[in-house]
Amino acid sequence: MKTHYVLAISVIFFTSCIRKKILINSENSNTVIEIAVLGTSQDAGSPQIGCLKACCTNKFSNPALKEYVVSLGLVDHGNNQYWLFEATPDIAYQMDALGKIIENNLLRHPEGIFITHAHIGHYTGLMYLGKEGMNSSGLSVYVMPRLNHFLINNGPWSQLISHKNITTIEIKANKKIKLNKNLSIEPVTVPHRDEFSETVGYFIHGPNKSVLFIPDIDKWKKWDLKLEQQLSKVQYAFIDGTFFDKDELPGRNISEIPHPFIKETIEQLSKAEDTTKNKIFFIHLNHTNPSLNPASKESKWVESQGFHIARTGMKFRI
Repeated sequence: MKTHYVLAISVIFFTSCIRKKILINSENSNTVIEIAVLGTSQDAGSPQIGCLKACCTNKFSNPALKEYVVSLGLVDHGNNQYWLFEATPDIAYQMDALGKIIENNLLRHPEGIFITHAHIGHYTGLMYLGKEGMNSSGLSVYVMPRLNHFLINNGPWSQLISHKNITTIEIKANKKIKLNKNLSIEPVTVPHRDEFSETVGYFIHGPNKSVLFIPDIDKWKKWDLKLEQQLSKVQYAFIDGTFFDKDELPGRNISEIPHPFIKETIEQLSKAEDTTKNKIFFIHLNHTNPSLNPASKESKWVESQGFHIARTGMKFRI
Protein backbone atom coordinates (compact mmCIF):
# COMPACT_ATOMS: atom_id res chain seq x y z
CA MET A 1 0.00 0.00 0.00
CA LYS A 2 1.33 3.43 -0.89
CA THR A 3 1.86 5.48 2.25
CA HIS A 4 3.02 8.99 1.39
CA TYR A 5 0.76 10.21 4.21
CA VAL A 6 1.80 10.29 7.86
CA LEU A 7 0.31 7.33 9.62
CA ALA A 8 2.28 7.41 12.84
CA ILE A 9 -0.91 6.73 14.71
CA SER A 10 -1.33 5.79 18.30
CA VAL A 11 -4.99 5.25 19.16
CA ILE A 12 -5.89 3.98 22.62
CA PHE A 13 -9.45 2.90 23.22
CA PHE A 14 -10.96 2.95 26.68
CA THR A 15 -14.33 1.30 27.20
CA SER A 16 -16.52 2.32 30.14
CA CYS A 17 -20.04 0.84 30.14
CA ILE A 18 -21.23 1.70 26.61
CA ARG A 19 -18.72 4.50 25.98
CA LYS A 20 -15.52 4.58 23.96
CA LYS A 21 -12.93 7.32 24.37
CA ILE A 22 -10.35 8.23 21.72
CA LEU A 23 -6.85 9.28 22.65
CA ILE A 24 -4.64 10.21 19.73
CA ASN A 25 -0.99 10.68 20.67
CA SER A 26 1.01 13.20 18.69
CA GLU A 27 4.49 14.64 18.92
CA ASN A 28 4.07 18.19 20.18
CA SER A 29 6.38 19.92 17.72
CA ASN A 30 5.95 23.67 17.40
CA THR A 31 6.19 23.38 13.63
CA VAL A 32 3.59 20.67 13.07
CA ILE A 33 0.13 21.31 11.64
CA GLU A 34 -2.00 18.20 11.32
CA ILE A 35 -5.33 16.93 10.09
CA ALA A 36 -6.72 14.23 12.39
CA VAL A 37 -9.51 11.85 11.39
CA LEU A 38 -11.98 11.81 14.31
CA GLY A 39 -14.76 9.71 12.81
CA THR A 40 -15.62 8.06 9.52
CA SER A 41 -19.24 6.94 9.85
CA GLN A 42 -22.42 8.25 8.19
CA ASP A 43 -24.64 10.57 10.26
CA ALA A 44 -26.26 7.95 12.49
CA GLY A 45 -22.99 6.24 13.39
CA SER A 46 -22.05 2.60 13.51
CA PRO A 47 -23.73 0.64 15.02
CA GLN A 48 -26.88 2.40 13.84
CA ILE A 49 -30.04 2.65 15.91
CA GLY A 50 -32.52 -0.14 15.19
CA CYS A 51 -30.10 -2.16 13.08
CA LEU A 52 -30.37 -5.92 13.65
CA LYS A 53 -27.89 -6.91 10.95
CA ALA A 54 -24.53 -8.50 11.67
CA CYS A 55 -22.78 -5.23 10.74
CA CYS A 56 -24.24 -3.69 13.90
CA THR A 57 -25.03 -6.48 16.38
CA ASN A 58 -21.35 -7.21 17.01
CA LYS A 59 -20.72 -3.54 17.70
CA PHE A 60 -23.64 -3.23 20.10
CA SER A 61 -22.19 -6.09 22.12
CA ASN A 62 -18.62 -4.77 21.86
CA PRO A 63 -18.58 -0.95 22.30
CA ALA A 64 -14.88 -0.79 21.46
CA LEU A 65 -15.88 -1.47 17.85
CA LYS A 66 -18.15 1.60 17.67
CA GLU A 67 -17.29 4.05 14.90
CA TYR A 68 -17.81 7.77 15.39
CA VAL A 69 -19.64 10.05 12.98
CA VAL A 70 -17.57 11.74 10.29
CA SER A 71 -15.34 14.56 11.52
CA LEU A 72 -11.90 16.02 10.96
CA GLY A 73 -9.75 18.00 13.35
CA LEU A 74 -7.21 20.65 12.36
CA VAL A 75 -4.42 21.08 14.88
CA ASP A 76 -1.82 23.87 14.87
CA HIS A 77 0.77 22.89 17.46
CA GLY A 78 2.78 26.08 17.05
CA ASN A 79 -0.15 28.25 18.07
CA ASN A 80 -1.70 25.72 20.44
CA GLN A 81 -4.99 25.82 18.54
CA TYR A 82 -7.45 23.41 16.98
CA TRP A 83 -10.60 23.53 14.87
CA LEU A 84 -13.34 20.96 14.28
CA PHE A 85 -14.99 20.10 10.99
CA GLU A 86 -18.57 19.06 11.77
CA ALA A 87 -20.39 19.15 15.10
CA THR A 88 -21.38 15.50 15.36
CA PRO A 89 -23.38 13.62 18.02
CA ASP A 90 -19.95 12.26 19.08
CA ILE A 91 -18.47 15.73 19.63
CA ALA A 92 -17.61 15.04 23.28
CA TYR A 93 -15.19 12.25 22.39
CA GLN A 94 -13.85 14.11 19.37
CA MET A 95 -13.09 17.28 21.33
CA ASP A 96 -11.52 15.17 24.05
CA ALA A 97 -9.21 13.55 21.50
CA LEU A 98 -8.08 16.88 20.07
CA GLY A 99 -7.65 18.46 23.48
CA LYS A 100 -5.28 15.66 24.40
CA ILE A 101 -3.22 16.21 21.28
CA ILE A 102 -2.38 19.80 22.06
CA GLU A 103 -2.60 20.22 25.83
CA ASN A 104 -1.16 17.12 27.43
CA ASN A 105 -4.50 15.50 28.17
CA LEU A 106 -6.32 18.73 29.17
CA LEU A 107 -9.64 19.33 27.42
CA ARG A 108 -10.10 22.77 25.85
CA HIS A 109 -12.42 24.60 23.50
CA PRO A 110 -11.75 24.52 19.77
CA GLU A 111 -11.05 27.87 18.16
CA GLY A 112 -14.03 27.22 15.92
CA ILE A 113 -16.25 24.66 14.21
CA PHE A 114 -16.85 24.47 10.45
CA ILE A 115 -20.13 22.83 9.43
CA THR A 116 -20.94 21.47 5.98
CA HIS A 117 -24.76 21.31 6.15
CA ALA A 118 -27.89 20.73 8.22
CA HIS A 119 -28.18 16.94 8.27
CA ILE A 120 -28.21 15.29 11.67
CA GLY A 121 -24.66 13.99 11.87
CA HIS A 122 -23.07 17.26 10.85
CA TYR A 123 -24.52 19.92 13.16
CA THR A 124 -26.56 18.40 16.02
CA GLY A 125 -23.49 18.14 18.24
CA LEU A 126 -23.92 21.87 18.78
CA MET A 127 -26.56 21.02 21.39
CA TYR A 128 -23.85 19.86 23.77
CA LEU A 129 -22.37 23.36 23.82
CA GLY A 130 -25.41 24.75 25.67
CA LYS A 131 -26.06 25.22 29.37
CA GLU A 132 -27.10 21.56 29.78
CA GLY A 133 -23.64 20.54 28.58
CA MET A 134 -20.41 22.42 28.04
CA ASN A 135 -21.97 25.89 28.40
CA SER A 136 -19.36 27.31 26.05
CA SER A 137 -18.85 31.02 25.65
CA GLY A 138 -18.91 32.62 22.20
CA LEU A 139 -17.49 29.60 20.38
CA SER A 140 -17.16 30.47 16.67
CA VAL A 141 -19.32 28.36 14.36
CA TYR A 142 -18.67 28.90 10.65
CA VAL A 143 -21.77 28.42 8.49
CA MET A 144 -23.16 29.31 5.10
CA PRO A 145 -26.05 31.86 4.86
CA ARG A 146 -29.01 29.43 4.79
CA LEU A 147 -27.59 27.41 7.66
CA ASN A 148 -26.98 30.60 9.64
CA HIS A 149 -30.60 31.60 9.11
CA PHE A 150 -31.75 28.13 10.14
CA LEU A 151 -29.79 28.22 13.41
CA ILE A 152 -30.91 31.75 14.28
CA ASN A 153 -34.58 31.05 13.67
CA ASN A 154 -35.06 27.53 15.03
CA GLY A 155 -34.78 26.14 18.53
CA PRO A 156 -32.89 24.78 20.31
CA TRP A 157 -30.10 26.24 18.17
CA SER A 158 -31.38 29.80 18.55
CA GLN A 159 -30.95 29.50 22.30
CA LEU A 160 -27.27 28.73 21.85
CA ILE A 161 -26.99 32.06 20.06
CA SER A 162 -29.16 34.10 22.42
CA HIS A 163 -27.27 32.70 25.42
CA LYS A 164 -23.99 33.47 23.64
CA ASN A 165 -22.78 29.87 23.83
CA ILE A 166 -21.89 30.15 20.15
CA THR A 167 -21.28 32.97 17.71
CA THR A 168 -22.20 32.12 14.14
CA ILE A 169 -19.86 33.45 11.48
CA GLU A 170 -21.44 33.59 8.05
CA ILE A 171 -19.15 32.47 5.26
CA LYS A 172 -19.38 32.54 1.47
CA ALA A 173 -18.56 29.95 -1.15
CA ASN A 174 -15.12 30.29 -2.75
CA LYS A 175 -14.07 33.00 -0.30
CA LYS A 176 -11.11 32.08 1.91
CA ILE A 177 -11.29 32.40 5.67
CA LYS A 178 -7.85 33.13 7.10
CA LEU A 179 -7.35 31.43 10.46
CA ASN A 180 -3.77 32.55 10.97
CA LYS A 181 -0.68 33.17 8.84
CA ASN A 182 -0.35 29.44 8.10
CA LEU A 183 -3.95 28.32 7.68
CA SER A 184 -6.96 29.22 5.58
CA ILE A 185 -10.27 27.54 4.80
CA GLU A 186 -12.25 27.81 1.57
CA PRO A 187 -15.85 26.56 1.29
CA VAL A 188 -17.11 25.12 -2.00
CA THR A 189 -20.77 24.35 -2.68
CA VAL A 190 -21.79 20.83 -3.70
CA PRO A 191 -25.16 19.36 -4.77
CA HIS A 192 -26.97 17.53 -1.98
CA ARG A 193 -30.41 17.26 -0.36
CA ASP A 194 -30.62 20.84 0.89
CA GLU A 195 -33.84 20.81 2.92
CA PHE A 196 -32.64 23.23 5.61
CA SER A 197 -29.35 24.58 4.32
CA GLU A 198 -26.97 24.60 1.42
CA THR A 199 -24.18 22.01 1.44
CA VAL A 200 -20.48 22.73 1.18
CA GLY A 201 -17.18 20.95 1.23
CA TYR A 202 -14.00 22.61 2.44
CA PHE A 203 -10.52 23.19 1.10
CA ILE A 204 -8.14 23.30 4.06
CA HIS A 205 -4.92 25.11 3.13
CA GLY A 206 -1.87 24.56 5.33
CA PRO A 207 1.63 25.99 4.98
CA ASN A 208 2.81 23.04 2.89
CA LYS A 209 -0.19 21.02 1.76
CA SER A 210 -3.92 21.33 1.11
CA VAL A 211 -6.85 19.06 1.89
CA LEU A 212 -10.29 18.61 0.32
CA PHE A 213 -13.14 17.52 2.61
CA ILE A 214 -16.46 16.57 0.94
CA PRO A 215 -18.30 14.09 3.17
CA ASP A 216 -21.62 14.47 1.35
CA ILE A 217 -22.48 14.97 -2.32
CA ASP A 218 -25.29 13.53 -4.47
CA LYS A 219 -23.24 12.47 -7.48
CA TRP A 220 -20.00 13.80 -8.94
CA LYS A 221 -21.70 14.29 -12.32
CA LYS A 222 -24.16 16.73 -10.70
CA TRP A 223 -21.36 18.98 -9.48
CA ASP A 224 -20.61 22.02 -11.62
CA LEU A 225 -16.92 21.37 -10.96
CA LYS A 226 -14.81 18.44 -12.13
CA LEU A 227 -13.59 16.17 -9.35
CA GLU A 228 -10.33 15.49 -11.18
CA GLN A 229 -9.54 19.21 -11.41
CA GLN A 230 -10.26 19.77 -7.73
CA LEU A 231 -8.04 16.85 -6.77
CA SER A 232 -5.15 18.51 -8.61
CA LYS A 233 -5.28 21.34 -6.04
CA VAL A 234 -4.72 19.17 -2.98
CA GLN A 235 -2.49 16.50 -1.49
CA TYR A 236 -5.23 14.72 0.49
CA ALA A 237 -8.96 14.31 -0.24
CA PHE A 238 -11.54 12.96 2.22
CA ILE A 239 -14.59 12.34 0.05
CA ASP A 240 -18.02 10.76 0.16
CA GLY A 241 -17.85 6.98 0.35
CA THR A 242 -21.26 6.41 1.95
CA PHE A 243 -22.10 3.25 0.01
CA PHE A 244 -19.76 0.70 -1.50
CA ASP A 245 -22.06 -0.17 -4.42
CA LYS A 246 -25.69 -0.13 -5.59
CA ASP A 247 -26.49 -3.52 -4.06
CA GLU A 248 -25.76 -2.47 -0.48
CA LEU A 249 -29.34 -1.68 0.56
CA PRO A 250 -31.68 -4.36 -0.81
CA GLY A 251 -35.29 -3.28 -0.63
CA ARG A 252 -34.44 0.44 -0.57
CA ASN A 253 -34.72 2.83 -3.51
CA ILE A 254 -31.11 3.93 -3.69
CA SER A 255 -32.08 6.90 -5.88
CA GLU A 256 -33.77 8.46 -2.86
CA ILE A 257 -30.46 8.64 -1.01
CA PRO A 258 -28.02 9.51 -3.80
CA HIS A 259 -24.32 9.34 -3.10
CA PRO A 260 -21.40 8.40 -5.34
CA PHE A 261 -20.73 4.72 -4.70
CA ILE A 262 -17.11 3.94 -3.87
CA LYS A 263 -16.99 1.66 -6.92
CA GLU A 264 -18.35 4.50 -9.10
CA THR A 265 -15.70 6.95 -7.96
CA ILE A 266 -12.95 4.41 -8.47
CA GLU A 267 -14.25 3.66 -11.96
CA GLN A 268 -14.43 7.39 -12.75
CA LEU A 269 -10.81 7.82 -11.69
CA SER A 270 -9.54 4.52 -13.09
CA LYS A 271 -7.35 6.27 -15.67
CA ALA A 272 -6.01 8.87 -13.25
CA GLU A 273 -2.35 8.93 -12.24
CA ASP A 274 -1.41 6.79 -9.26
CA THR A 275 -0.48 9.95 -7.37
CA THR A 276 -4.05 11.21 -7.80
CA LYS A 277 -5.62 7.95 -6.63
CA ASN A 278 -3.32 7.89 -3.62
CA LYS A 279 -4.73 11.22 -2.41
CA ILE A 280 -8.19 9.81 -1.86
CA PHE A 281 -9.58 8.59 1.46
CA PHE A 282 -13.22 7.53 1.40
CA ILE A 283 -15.16 8.74 4.43
CA HIS A 284 -18.78 9.07 5.70
CA LEU A 285 -19.34 5.31 5.45
CA ASN A 286 -22.84 3.94 6.04
CA HIS A 287 -23.18 1.32 8.77
CA THR A 288 -23.88 -1.23 6.00
CA ASN A 289 -20.72 -0.38 4.09
CA PRO A 290 -18.33 -3.35 4.31
CA SER A 291 -15.41 -0.94 3.94
CA LEU A 292 -15.89 0.05 7.58
CA ASN A 293 -14.11 -3.22 8.36
CA PRO A 294 -10.40 -2.90 7.48
CA ALA A 295 -10.18 -6.67 7.08
CA SER A 296 -13.03 -6.93 4.57
CA LYS A 297 -12.39 -7.98 0.99
CA GLU A 298 -13.98 -4.68 -0.09
CA SER A 299 -11.47 -2.63 1.91
CA LYS A 300 -8.62 -4.66 0.52
CA TRP A 301 -9.95 -4.21 -3.01
CA VAL A 302 -10.11 -0.42 -2.57
CA GLU A 303 -6.46 -0.41 -1.47
CA SER A 304 -5.49 -2.67 -4.37
CA GLN A 305 -6.90 -0.06 -6.76
CA GLY A 306 -4.61 2.59 -5.27
CA PHE A 307 -7.21 4.34 -3.06
CA HIS A 308 -7.76 4.40 0.71
CA ILE A 309 -10.47 4.15 3.35
CA ALA A 310 -10.22 6.79 6.08
CA ARG A 311 -9.75 5.35 9.58
CA THR A 312 -10.30 7.11 12.88
CA GLY A 313 -6.93 8.05 14.35
CA MET A 314 -5.13 8.77 11.08
CA LYS A 315 -3.08 11.98 11.09
CA PHE A 316 -1.64 13.92 8.16
CA ARG A 317 0.84 16.77 8.30
CA ILE A 318 -0.07 19.72 6.14
